[in-house]
Amino acid sequence: MSRWRPPAEKSTALITREGHAVLKAELDELWRVKRPEVVKALAAAAAEGDRSENAEYTYRKKQLGEIDRRVRYLSKRLPALRVVETTPSDPEAVFFGATVEVEEITNGSAHRYRIVGPDETDAKLGHISIDSPLARAMLKKRIDDEFEALLPGGAQRFVIVDVSYVV
Repeated sequence: MSRWRPPAEKSTALITREGHAVLKAELDELWRVKRPEVVKALAAAAAEGDRSENAEYTYRKKQLGEIDRRVRYLSKRLPALRVVETTPSDPEAVFFGATVEVEEITNGSAHRYRIVGPDETDAKLGHISIDSPLARAMLKKRIDDEFEALLPGGAQRFVIVDVSYVV
């Protein structure tokens, strides 16, 4: 089995100010706090002797690799991101950063989503990526517009109930 991985799909390089701050804080935490702790624990585990049978050494080595991988990703990704801080000229249309309330046409259930960058999605908070099929389908739509999105469960029809932007 090889270690080769196919390259990740290109994602939109947009992010909100809050998302950018979270990623910068994560990078700082990994580099200044977690990595030094793991390096110290790795050195202590290496000093115990036979590394081939040392579970602590193996675990810490793997943990250090994961931290370094994430630090490398964030170090390359953060400069490539464009922070979007302005509201669009047409605040009644759906664009990046919008909080959108939609209603399913078939059963009438309402959902609230915020369209954010792919690096800051969070399903629990209702933050969906601008690259998601649902967000792509609702871009440039206005209140009372109907649209169809091809979701994993099949095609779904929605109507836009409300559009707002965080100021």
